Amino acid sequence: MSHHISGNSDLAELKEELNNLGIDYAEEIRDHLEKMVKRDKLRKVMKEVDGFRRKLGKKTGRTSSPSETISEDRERGH
Repeated sequence: MSHHISGNSDLAELKEELNNLGIDYAEEIRDHLEKMVKRDKLRKVMKEVDGFRRKLGKKTGRTSSPSETISEDRERGH
């Protein structure tokens, strides 16, 4: 849902419309922002993990992805 709000009267109308539909817009906004924070934190951690994996690969000579490594270990019976 993408609305462009050009003024206070438009915002008031949108709030009224949301209220008429029984939508708790404050809750929806908070939920959306919480999801954004979780997603961005996860993205940051994944970049760090990828960096560590690359450094480890350079030191050990292993450049396999984690899923490839797990598959190889399973094939070997570990």
